[in-house]
Amino acid sequence: MKIALVHDYLTQRGGAERVFELLCKRFPEADIFTSLYAPESTIDLSNRAVQTTRLQSLPGASKYFRLLAPFYFQAFQALDLQDYDLILSSTSAFAKAVRSRRDAKHICFCHNTTRFLWDTRTYLREYGTYRLLYPAIEKVFSLLRDQDLQFGQTPDLYIANSTTVAKRIRRIYGKDAIAINYPIDSRRFTFSDQKEGFYLVSARLLSYKRVDIIVEAFNWLGLPLIVIGDGPERKQLESRALGNIRFLGHVSDTMRAQLMAKASFVLVAALEDYGLVPIEANASGTPVIAYGAGGVLDTQIPRQTGLFFMRQTPEDLQAAVLEASQMIWDHAKIRDHALSNFSESVFFDKVDQTVKAACGGVFYGNTSEREKVNHLISL
Repeated sequence: MKIALVHDYLTQRGGAERVFELLCKRFPEADIFTSLYAPESTIDLSNRAVQTTRLQSLPGASKYFRLLAPFYFQAFQALDLQDYDLILSSTSAFAKAVRSRRDAKHICFCHNTTRFLWDTRTYLREYGTYRLLYPAIEKVFSLLRDQDLQFGQTPDLYIANSTTVAKRIRRIYGKDAIAINYPIDSRRFTFSDQKEGFYLVSARLLSYKRVDIIVEAFNWLGLPLIVIGDGPERKQLESRALGNIRFLGHVSDTMRAQLMAKASFVLVAALEDYGLVPIEANASGTPVIAYGAGGVLDTQIPRQTGLFFMRQTPEDLQAAVLEASQMIWDHAKIRDHALSNFSESVFFDKVDQTVKAACGGVFYGNTSEREKVNHLISL
């Protein structure tokens, strides 16, 4: 079977790219396609050949890749994938548009519906550079929404990273999806049940991450808080923070793993589509205090691996911090939960079952799962 792996663009290293990296390792003989490739800025693909689109030849394309939004659908449509029996696309936006042979199967790993099109105002709050261009942008986005709906029908089967994203796929594209929670690389994290009394935030400093809520809450609590990560909100957040709050910016993977293991709690205030940080914290034996909506509903067991607060307000977070600090946490059990449910082996067992079913092979899942997959790929 000839397999093609397709990703939106390989110009950065985020959660979607880490998942694509796992797919590349799982299918070492597959050919890799993407719109733009900047090897120095993205995942390590070793010596694998990466085939790009015509956009790669544009000067500055990798740096200003967001400005090329109107051209990606056509670029992916132009890729010649007619020789491939199975296409596995990895996308938050464009790669689902690739064309396949009529008898081939296209399985789409959807990290989110195209967010800048369907949640435009939130997206532009994060990228203030483009906010002033909103009137012109909205006219272009209106046309792109029509294309997104059209190409959203292209995959034979969607795999969503969470039940939240599966619901969005159903609502926007009218397509059902199987939710398979994405894994973490547990080898990158170390376990410790010896906590050092500080609280930790690990996030890109963008507005939707709501680190402003955490800063305001900890200004009042006075407890030690460490923030790792960088982004356009950093200066504003630092200007509002009191002396008990430290901003470390970007840190090495080794330091990040050490901080995860030693923190008493990891804090998440955003509405995440899925979110790997809470699972990474759990893999370190660290409980999570999180806004109780979105992806954490798939990954956390309330009062066992973490504690939820139900409104995105400093007051609700403060109450949750005080409550969590009085609870007894079984750090070994927290780590076991992460390793048992969100390891690479668990993820690929489910992926292999789904791919085999979609391609007409032997399926080792239970009857109800098999019937669901067969129903979805026949739609």
